[in-house]
Amino acid sequence: MRQIYAIFDIIYVFSVNSVAILIIGLNIFLSYKGFRNRIFFNKYKFSILGIRKGEKIRYISSGFLHVDTTHLIINMFTFYFFVDDVIFRVGEINFLKIYFSSLIFGNWLTYRLNINKLNYNAVGASGAVMGIVYSAILLNPDMTLFFFILPMPGYLFGLAYLFYSIYSMKKVNDNIGHEAHLGGAIAGFFTTIVISPSQAFTNSFTILILLIPIVYFYIKSK
Repeated sequence: MRQIYAIFDIIYVFSVNSVAILIIGLNIFLSYKGFRNRIFFNKYKFSILGIRKGEKIRYISSGFLHVDTTHLIINMFTFYFFVDDVIFRVGEINFLKIYFSSLIFGNWLTYRLNINKLNYNAVGASGAVMGIVYSAILLNPDMTLFFFILPMPGYLFGLAYLFYSIYSMKKVNDNIGHEAHLGGAIAGFFTTIVISPSQAFTNSFTILILLIPIVYFYIKSK
């Protein structure tokens, strides 16, 4: 519980947009409810079997649940570092469009790629968060990010991380939702272009760079 309060301390000390605070607050409240109430957690987590039964709410609800406090804090810290840049450039309503399209598409892609794994379950906001990260990269490609320990421009991070996600989906058994990360990043990328083409296309080089792994994934999955 002390770790969760630490997130609110950071929000208090550093200025964070009110819509971003709402998203963080919902994640904390619903995740903590899930920690305490396993019936609630199981009812709203991402579940291949549940979705196949018609429980489409899981595409959204699972994005506000987390495995534990560490999982929650990592996602919310990542979200915090990128969200203001996106909101500043596209506005609050468009930010919400990017966030939820990334969340839903990330989970939809996870569903499509694991449709026959009836025991597949997942939770976490990482698909939505990756959508915000890739939106920020597209809008500000010269930001410096770290891929593992290597500093690099945002557009190179985006390229490397997408290829890493594509590789890890099949080759790495680490209990990380790489499908959701990839789907969220793709949705954040394209939604940002649709919402703000004038800003996005000023960085046409970044668009071309990030399209490389997306096209590769599309061809590979055919």
